[in-house]
Amino acid sequence: MGMKRNGRQPAEFILRKKGESISILDVIIQVNTLLIVVGAGVVLYHFQHQFQEIRNLMLNSIIGTLFYYFSIFVLGFKALFFLFLLVHYWRYKPINSALNEELPSITVLVPAFNEGQFVYFTLKSIVESNYPREKIQLIAIDDGSKDDTWTWIQKAQTEFGGNINAIRFLKNEGKRAALYKGFELGTGDVYVTIDSDSVIGPDTLRNLATPFILDSNCGAVAGNVKILNHKRAIIPKMLNGSFAFSFEFIRAAQSAMGTVLCTPGALSAYRKKAVNNCVEDWINQTFLGVKTDIGEDRAMTNMILAQGYHVLFQSNAIVFTTIPETFKPLKRMFTRWERSNVRENIKMGRFVLKKFRSGNLANPRILLFNQWLNLVSAFPTLGAMLFIIASYPRLFLSSTVISVALFSIIPAAFYALKYNKRKTIWIFTYNIFYSFTLFWITPYAILTTRRRGWLTRQ
Repeated sequence: MGMKRNGRQPAEFILRKKGESISILDVIIQVNTLLIVVGAGVVLYHFQHQFQEIRNLMLNSIIGTLFYYFSIFVLGFKALFFLFLLVHYWRYKPINSALNEELPSITVLVPAFNEGQFVYFTLKSIVESNYPREKIQLIAIDDGSKDDTWTWIQKAQTEFGGNINAIRFLKNEGKRAALYKGFELGTGDVYVTIDSDSVIGPDTLRNLATPFILDSNCGAVAGNVKILNHKRAIIPKMLNGSFAFSFEFIRAAQSAMGTVLCTPGALSAYRKKAVNNCVEDWINQTFLGVKTDIGEDRAMTNMILAQGYHVLFQSNAIVFTTIPETFKPLKRMFTRWERSNVRENIKMGRFVLKKFRSGNLANPRILLFNQWLNLVSAFPTLGAMLFIIASYPRLFLSSTVISVALFSIIPAAFYALKYNKRKTIWIFTYNIFYSFTLFWITPYAILTTRRRGWLTRQ
């Protein structure tokens, strides 16, 4: 079988690779990261007196004074918010798989667009998973692909004995439409959605479906997303630690509250009843009069939370997914995610401030407040940044690097304790990279929230 388009290798080959060699480029980047942090510390030490000048300038104007105390409030809240998450993280435990006879029937949906050979490996990982075969309905939807995706779906259908129900759209209608078709045809008690550039582990489906039979309040479950191509390029290597912290710490803490904010497109499961209650609103969702074609995962999560259901996370339900390896598709992906984040935070505010479910209401409100604080502070922070760059460029560069390094210590420590101490340096590298190249994503997404477009579907 040939290589995946754009140089991507078949999933099995990547998963079976033993070890990971360290390239000269890796060493250079890691050493430079350390040198940048140390150098920034030296520069900051020599120009620290300028902090007092900036403070005096701020306190000499009403706007500056407001921003000064707002910044202190944000820092104080973020420190308390971390402790809040930490307490709930300690309470989190994944649910072990139920017995075969207890597991619910599931409908697994795999929407695919221009995925080529990779969709074959996605379907293969599902068919070979350790889940009772008679309880799986597998539907693959080719969303009007222009490459050989349909050929690979048919190949999988032939090789795996007709266990795959294959559907082909004549033109690209979007991921939301493909999933909607799957929901229409689904017969399982639980819907599972898996991206066609992802592969799952043998016990993933079992672990993902179990919470639905043990908790009648469970409306959705988020899977644990790991980066498949983290050995292949610098950007995936940098993001590997960030993904681990985002899922295994943040979503774990949210799960202990029953309020995971987003079930990822790469792997999620939904109670059929909960989906059926909102699927028409979901497929016809609009924002400011424009039909929505992005953020289908966050939108579905919101609509299920609004019904009073809990949304959980299973760290033992693992999926390996590919992410962009170059800057341009990375910024498009982040822009799409952030636009969806802005839209859904607005929609979430419409029900979270009401008595939308029984039990604790403070926790989801605190989570939403943190989301809103990130958005509200985006433009003041950008304005202050531009002012300091123009007036105190050396102080800005050094203080930004040191601040990023300090904030990176927590996810780096988490990754070092749980996975690999040597690779923790990539977390510092990524956060510095993001701070200087992608800092504009949130303000830009806020200004362009109304825009449609998948951006990375090319």
